Amino acid sequence: MINVVLYQPEIPQNTGNIVRLCMASGAVLHLIKPYGFVLNEKHLKRAAMDYILEAEIHEYTCWEEFMATNQPKNIFFLTRYGHRAPGEFRYDELEGDIWLVFGKESTGIPKHILKDHMDHGIRLPMVAEARSLNLSNCVAIMVYEVLRQLDYPGLARDEVLKGPDFVERNQWDEDH
Repeated sequence: MINVVLYQPEIPQNTGNIVRLCMASGAVLHLIKPYGFVLNEKHLKRAAMDYILEAEIHEYTCWEEFMATNQPKNIFFLTRYGHRAPGEFRYDELEGDIWLVFGKESTGIPKHILKDHMDHGIRLPMVAEARSLNLSNCVAIMVYEVLRQLDYPGLARDEVLKGPDFVERNQWDEDH
């Protein structure tokens, strides 16, 4: 199972997008307080839509509580200080859950947490002039890299609601 860990998220729209991503990908979301918003804030709900009702979300008061509760074995940290790209790790060869940790939008993961985990520090490659990417984009990139390596277990590969042959069955004017 993939677990997404957000350390003190600050922007409700990002967290809402991540809730939606976690629900749609089958990942579990772990939120470490304090947040920069109220969890039921309208911006969070707008971004998460009704997916927030279906997503599995766990909350923790601090990093230490998160670690004590879960004791994660396969834990990875997305940070600008990482030295390896996401694809350099073989998630498909790991036993047990996979934990992906992301820091707050303004400052990232605290250095006191990172220092003991730099062997599992991941950096998304980008041009030298860029500091970072949007948090929800980073989570999506990482979750789908792990899913790609695992061959998308349990996920639908065809359109479920309208049927896999919806386009072929329906003819319409290209302008509509």
